[in-house]
Amino acid sequence: MKAGRSKKGANSRDRILQAALQEFAHKGIDGARVDEIARVSGANKNMIYHYFRSKENLFVAVLESVYENVRSRQQDLSLRDLDPVAAMRRLIEHTADIWIEVPEFNRLLASENLHQAKHVRRSKKIQSMYSPLIDTLKGILERGVKDGVFRDGVDPVDLYISVTSLSAHYVAHHFTFDAIFKTNLMSPKKIAQRKSTISAMILRYLQP
Repeated sequence: MKAGRSKKGANSRDRILQAALQEFAHKGIDGARVDEIARVSGANKNMIYHYFRSKENLFVAVLESVYENVRSRQQDLSLRDLDPVAAMRRLIEHTADIWIEVPEFNRLLASENLHQAKHVRRSKKIQSMYSPLIDTLKGILERGVKDGVFRDGVDPVDLYISVTSLSAHYVAHHFTFDAIFKTNLMSPKKIAQRKSTISAMILRYLQP
């Protein structure tokens, strides 16, 4: 009986997080309404406040959930099994895929940056998630230097920011770019072109 209640509680919490993800992604933390999250999730407001205490805590939980989803995808890449160039290319292309396939991530971060990352700073969980990725990237760079295919002295954090920025900016601004250049940047052809461009830019930058 206790296990059944625990599973039901976990399902309720997940439904609340999913509803909150959409509400926060479309309206930001300032515009989001707990009433709407309750309506969409099928939970009452008392249940939401029981689990999360406040709208800000719920926003932090949503951020943690999305970051965890992103990191779990990156952990499945088996980058250590590839040669340095192939590993770097896979990381670059997969990073682009994440921004394209999880558009809510971009919107949440846009809202969070308006608040100067105060909710991310509150979450030790989020801050700890990226240490393994940076360690992996550092290892790829070191193997590349040893094999003579990458130059020495590249900062792995700076490199990851560059890789992420080249994808995130593309996705975040594709509506305005589409309107200005009369194109469709989310078409399979344009996405493949963008991934190829980013890979070429980064790999050229890493050459010795």
